[in-house]
Amino acid sequence: MKRHLLAALMLFVVLSPAAAEQGTLKPFERGSWQKLLRAHAGHPTLVHFWGVTCGPCKVELPELGQFMKDHPGIDIVTISADLVPNLPEATRAMLDRAGLASAENWIFGDGFAERLRFEIDPAWQGDIPRTMLVARDGTVTTIEGSAEIADLNKWSEAQAAALR
Repeated sequence: MKRHLLAALMLFVVLSPAAAEQGTLKPFERGSWQKLLRAHAGHPTLVHFWGVTCGPCKVELPELGQFMKDHPGIDIVTISADLVPNLPEATRAMLDRAGLASAENWIFGDGFAERLRFEIDPAWQGDIPRTMLVARDGTVTTIEGSAEIADLNKWSEAQAAALR
């Protein structure tokens, strides 16, 4: 009995960080954008803003899930910026289905979405989907609307070439 309990405890300790991280939605609040940029500084990062009520997002998310599998050197961050608040279960379900559960996932956690958008880009009116490609050097390229996978692949290749 003790041996089984010890084995179960060891398995729990080994798997807990991964299990706890996967499926977690971080609340995106004031100051989160700068925190996110600092955390990914020097790493090519794709930041995708989307929402569960966004039709094009439903098509694009699985493509981004495949992109994440194909490009392990790119940090993938999703931010649910839906205007409909309090949809964490639906958000997690869509990310799971799209293969993005292991990405770094955020959800707008402030009812004043305009303030959050202003911190990211003062000109952003809230249209989603929106993708921001943050290069190793911090240069940001913004894609309004759905991103073309060919363009994401080209950007990823440029990031890899910058290392050579």
